[in-house]
Amino acid sequence: MKREYVPAVLLVLALAALGVSAIGPNDRLTWLLEVSPVLAGAPILVFTYRRFPLSHLVYTLLFLHSVILVVGGHYTYAEVPLGFWAQDFFDLSRNPYDRLGHFAQGFVPALLAREILTPWSPLGDSRWLPFLVVCICLAFSAVYELFEWGSALVLGRSASQFLGTQGDVWDTQWDMFLALIGATLALIVLGKAHDKSMAKLTNRS
Repeated sequence: MKREYVPAVLLVLALAALGVSAIGPNDRLTWLLEVSPVLAGAPILVFTYRRFPLSHLVYTLLFLHSVILVVGGHYTYAEVPLGFWAQDFFDLSRNPYDRLGHFAQGFVPALLAREILTPWSPLGDSRWLPFLVVCICLAFSAVYELFEWGSALVLGRSASQFLGTQGDVWDTQWDMFLALIGATLALIVLGKAHDKSMAKLTNRS
């Protein structure tokens, strides 16, 4: 498969996963709320592809993140079978699938923010760039928590599955902490690979 087809293939796969997740979800309203980032983000990526294409690494991570979201939307995060398996295997007190989702909420946006800021901001590849990227991810995580809170205020009990606290009074803090860990690890583990992927993008253009 030619490299230029990779974004299109990932988009088709993401839309297919979204379509499958829409078939008989555990709760239709929760599904809509959980997959809303995919519904909002996919058109933006399509419309900006020609003027501002992203690296294949970032497109791949965005696809994986979308799969995490649509699976969580279909089952609700507290009911995902993979989470129950992990709960039993590690002898946990709750289904941890939502923890994976919030880790990805930091991990994937970190490289997306890094890719946008590297060529367009005066920071370039300075030491301030990782700090700013992590701050952006934390801000994004906080906004998402506010979105969950606002949904609960507006929808009441109907939003309980979307909140997915599973009785954990520290759920919001855990969510933001995991986003912080995800963003930090993404920069440490994938920084060099991301540079190479961005370099290939520059060579193509």
